[in-house]
Amino acid sequence: MQQYLIKIRSLLNIKFFRILLFVLLGVVLYISMYSNVKPEKLDIRLFSIANQTIRSPITVEDKKSTAAKKKEAEEQVQDVYVLNKSISENRIDLITSIFDSAVEVNKEIKNEQKEGLMDEGNSPSKEVKLKRLKEKLTVDVTKDIPDSVLTSLVASANDELIIARDLSITAINMIMNNRIPTHEVENAKKKLEEELKYTDLNLDLKNAAIQLGRYAIIPNEFYDPDATEEMRQQAVENVEPVKILEGQIIVEENQLINRDVYRQLDLAGLLDNDRSNAPFIGLTLLIMVFLTALYFYFYHLEENKEQKQTYLLLFSLIFILSIFLMKMVSLLHVLEFADIAFIFPAAMSALLIKILIDEKLAIVVTIIMAICGCVMFNEGVTGSLNTSTGIYILCSGLAGIMFLSNQRRSNIFKAGLFVAAANVVVILSLVFLRNGQYDIQDYIITVVIGFMSGILSAVLTIGLLPFLEAGFGILSTMRLIELSNPNHPLLKKILTETPGTYHHSVMVANLAESACETIGANGLLARVGAYYHDIGKTKRPQFFIENQLNIENPHDRIPPNMSKNIIIAHATDGAEMLKAHHMPKEIVDIAEQHHGTTLLKYFYHKVKQSGVEVDEEEYRYPGPKAQTKESAIVGIADSVEAAVRSMSQPTPEQIEELVRKIISDRLQDNQFNECDLTLKELDKVANALCETLNGIFHSRIEYPEMTKQKVRHA
Repeated sequence: MQQYLIKIRSLLNIKFFRILLFVLLGVVLYISMYSNVKPEKLDIRLFSIANQTIRSPITVEDKKSTAAKKKEAEEQVQDVYVLNKSISENRIDLITSIFDSAVEVNKEIKNEQKEGLMDEGNSPSKEVKLKRLKEKLTVDVTKDIPDSVLTSLVASANDELIIARDLSITAINMIMNNRIPTHEVENAKKKLEEELKYTDLNLDLKNAAIQLGRYAIIPNEFYDPDATEEMRQQAVENVEPVKILEGQIIVEENQLINRDVYRQLDLAGLLDNDRSNAPFIGLTLLIMVFLTALYFYFYHLEENKEQKQTYLLLFSLIFILSIFLMKMVSLLHVLEFADIAFIFPAAMSALLIKILIDEKLAIVVTIIMAICGCVMFNEGVTGSLNTSTGIYILCSGLAGIMFLSNQRRSNIFKAGLFVAAANVVVILSLVFLRNGQYDIQDYIITVVIGFMSGILSAVLTIGLLPFLEAGFGILSTMRLIELSNPNHPLLKKILTETPGTYHHSVMVANLAESACETIGANGLLARVGAYYHDIGKTKRPQFFIENQLNIENPHDRIPPNMSKNIIIAHATDGAEMLKAHHMPKEIVDIAEQHHGTTLLKYFYHKVKQSGVEVDEEEYRYPGPKAQTKESAIVGIADSVEAAVRSMSQPTPEQIEELVRKIISDRLQDNQFNECDLTLKELDKVANALCETLNGIFHSRIEYPEMTKQKVRHA
């Protein structure tokens, strides 16, 4: 598996093959969702009988029905007629002027008689008075009003004319204050006639007043084309567009498909589905959005090329597996259970990707899976998307990411229980939002399915993790935590066979972890690597000083050259032992690289003092030098712990001087050339090591009894 992985990774270094992998993911997505967006083929003919109930897949406006509805609304608007109040005023003024003119004629004649211009004994004839009155009136008035009416006016006394005028004006004003359309003019005149009929005027004057009143009454309500058009336009604008709503039943089963129904089916796009490519274009664009987001994520991923390609392959496998599983669950719709989608283990991919790769990518994948779920589980729902399932998958995946904190296997199952509880809450909320009619049995089944989904997500995650970790050489947090278990066979071997080395390794682990966390490196990896870094000492434990308890130092009986070989071998022996136990590469590298190519100074100077000329390279570790920050820091912590342990009651100043000297020596020896540790980070590492060592080797309070014992021994 590892060999194939290496070959594939080498191919992915080429941009063409990386793009090809994303194209493969796109093809998988397209194939999995193709059947869900493919328009249904319907055998529909005009005036045939529908063999099934057909609903509209989209919301579309029925423009023809909207136009008909607008026309109907326009026709229902009545013509607008307005009351012209100025007509009433004009007619009243006209009648008033006629009466006033008659009064003036009488006054003029009386004045002429007083002035002697006319014989008082001989009153002017009616014809003379009529002539004078007509001279004061307009031609139209004299033409429309009979002479008999005018004669009755000039024949009456002024007091009677004034009374007749007031009565006539009052009646005219009362009648014309109301709307008088053309067809109601005669009725209005009759009303006025009734008003004046019972007055105390003499008969001739009363008849004249009635005639003038009838003459005054004319239509005062007229058609307003502008107002009518405005009302009709407003009525048209108030008409809501007629729409065929998504999910609306267009034709029931066994119903005749008439022309109107056929037209609605055409509007909904159900007649030309063989030529409609819109759903496929939409699916392609959606997949392109997914792939672009994923490509940019991996493009900006801050990892080395090898690790980046491993993550890309691992993600692709998990993603394809999840899509395949989702598709299999979607095919279970044949069971005719509406909420079968809730059985899908939606949190599985999120849990796996968070554990093996990154939490940010897990969130991105959860969103993509939710959208894919909307499409894949659209069977039996209106439209192309099942939003309820999408919300469920999104909430379930995010719950898995949120609840999985400490990545132990036991915590995965706990996270699965939390996800199951979240699933139940989300499902119940969706069911209640639908406001449908559910039996208690339906509620129970739905809740059980959601709970099973959470448990299934955890079980699949736990089951797949070992295969993915082993197959891709992934050293996850969970795997590191498992390797740090004291019951691990190799750690038990160190403890039982080299207890001094075990204690030394634990101390180095504490130092390395705190230093790594200070600069943002993987503290847990450094801790676990430190546990195993000296596993090679178990081959010859008595040759290492921390294990020489109450025994003679065997190096005193052998030449320095042999001692050198034994000491140097522990790094390569440890790497071989770890490889034999299939330990992760990162742990093997720490064991192999923690000494780098440093010089074994003690035995080198010992052989030099004996007068033998030797090459310094023979007394150096074979390396390689530290390739990662974690390997370099474990090496520093290893040397620092051993050096400080050899000091008697070290002070903080002595500890800091020693730590910085060891780091400086390694820096000058070019031991950090192949890892990316900076001088600023080395300074932070030194401070962290000093802080931890001061906590370990702090001064202890001397109790009185201890002081007395020292005095006795002295």
